[in-house]
Amino acid sequence: MMANTLDIAWPRKLSEAHDPVMNSKLWNDFAFRDDDIVITTYAKSGTTLTQQIVAQLVFNADPNVYGQAVSPWIDFRLTPEAPAQARAQSHRRFLKTHLPLPHLVYSPKAKYLFVARDPRDVAWSLHNHLTNFTETGIKAGAEAAAGFDPPPPPDPDVRRFYHAFLDGPAQSPPYWSYIQEWWDVRGLPNILLLHYADLIADLPGQIRRIATFVNAPLDEALLPDMVAHCSLAHMRKVAANDPLLNRHFQGGAETFINKGTNGRWREVLSADEIDKCDRIAARELTPDCAAWLRQGGHLASTLQHSRSLSQL
Repeated sequence: MMANTLDIAWPRKLSEAHDPVMNSKLWNDFAFRDDDIVITTYAKSGTTLTQQIVAQLVFNADPNVYGQAVSPWIDFRLTPEAPAQARAQSHRRFLKTHLPLPHLVYSPKAKYLFVARDPRDVAWSLHNHLTNFTETGIKAGAEAAAGFDPPPPPDPDVRRFYHAFLDGPAQSPPYWSYIQEWWDVRGLPNILLLHYADLIADLPGQIRRIATFVNAPLDEALLPDMVAHCSLAHMRKVAANDPLLNRHFQGGAETFINKGTNGRWREVLSADEIDKCDRIAARELTPDCAAWLRQGGHLASTLQHSRSLSQL
């Protein structure tokens, strides 16, 4: 049986994040419920898809639900109403954060879904995200981040943006430490590591895996509907009238929910530029973390199981 949770060294918040996008203080007095789910990702790593998966589990394959709309992003400066939204929700809550682990209040009560993605794909998706804000979105972001220096506009050239991301200037928060810190706590009993490549390669299997981990009932007869409701086309459809997306992104949901594919950088980067990512990962991450980040697959599950067994 699992060790008493009192014997586990749970992560502790070490400092506040000083970020124009996120306000880590909003987690400090947050009242967790015993069945909360927290979806934690670096931006553009599969957050929206994971929210949609969990929404399908919570709302029993409802075709009309858009997961992001009912998943409060507690620390987002642009939606200060998010903590109140979460308090008012009577259904099982699934919350969102992009905070690094040292800046987050980590609760033994919640189930955490950590999602990662090949950093080359993160850079490509992030470039699309940052270069498609409307003037209204840029202004709203600046107002919400009052007191912070405004971030420089993204380089319009995706190749230069990719190099800036790998080298650090386009990372906020720092990418490599973010991934390593979450990887290092993968043995905790209430965290599940997911990889975006696995989600899109075997969505039914990953839905089952998530349902088992969060103890959500799964009607196998509804699984095909859940898979359909997590498609890009369906998510764009149900998000088409989302006011936040329509105000802040050129093209609204069509732009925000972008290609959803991996490897688009292969058509642009040279072999050496592609390998640069792996060289930096080898320098900044432990070998097991770097291998999982690059390929996904069952590596994390195997290592998680091994770590968890050590707590028996």
